Amino acid sequence: MKTTIGVITSVLVVILGFLASLFAQAPSEQQPPEFLKQGQQLMRDGKPQDALALYRQTLQTSPKSVPANIAAGDVLDLMSNGEDARKYFAKAIDVAVIPEEKVAARRAMAMSYAFEGNCAKTVEYEQQVFDFFGSAKSFFQQGETANEAARVCIDTGDFDTAYKWYQIGRDTGLKELDIKPARVDLWNFRWEHAQARIAARRGDQAEAQKHVAAAKAIVDKGTIPEQVPFFPYLKGYVAFYAGDYKAALGELTQANQNDPFIQCLIGQTYEKLGDKDKALEFYRKAATAISHNPAAAYAVPFAKKKLS
Repeated sequence: MKTTIGVITSVLVVILGFLASLFAQAPSEQQPPEFLKQGQQLMRDGKPQDALALYRQTLQTSPKSVPANIAAGDVLDLMSNGEDARKYFAKAIDVAVIPEEKVAARRAMAMSYAFEGNCAKTVEYEQQVFDFFGSAKSFFQQGETANEAARVCIDTGDFDTAYKWYQIGRDTGLKELDIKPARVDLWNFRWEHAQARIAARRGDQAEAQKHVAAAKAIVDKGTIPEQVPFFPYLKGYVAFYAGDYKAALGELTQANQNDPFIQCLIGQTYEKLGDKDKALEFYRKAATAISHNPAAAYAVPFAKKKLS
């Protein structure tokens, strides 16, 4: 599932605002470079070419800028130009001096391959990020990284690899020193959520429903209220792959409507229900995502194909 909480050093936040999809925000006094703020506004305004031009202009005077290289690569991935995007990510990896910068660049490279549906290459680079956090005994961040890799793999249809990395994510996250009960519930909820989705994708509805019930029991404890929106997403996802499209639509419309993956899945559901106009409406929304994360990596290419 999409990871929206966590802890990360302020250096990473300065490097790349889009990392907020993987980790929590750093303290408010930490601000990204001005060119990044300008570029992100251009992306929100639907002007990716202008954002790319801004980042390239920055690189003319600061060719070793890790944030500018990563940002340029992000935009190119969103513009369906992964080959050129990875040139910028490779440059960022090469010139990064601070370890946190290098790991941010490797994570961006992993996401670039996710935009092309390449589970194996995504895992290759996420493994490097995972190992970095392991060396720092940052078990929560390791778990987040493993879940991100797993999320990409389930979306590409590699269910065995997805299962492996979701399990690694749960097991590693639970190693956190002095872990709080709510954090235990978080990892167990994510694990049940993942198992339900994988079972649904494999066509095993009985197994999927077993894990849906287990996920509900955890979220009903009230210890992880921030995860509540992920439950209708789960129910809608399982219903969709069971072929119950009316039920799927009812659940998905209660999930996060700003998530491009959810937008895409709603579009698919409307398509199955024979409402082409509504399907296209949601595909258009999904196609405009500006994040560089697993949700956008799946939704943007998928939606663009539907709209072509």
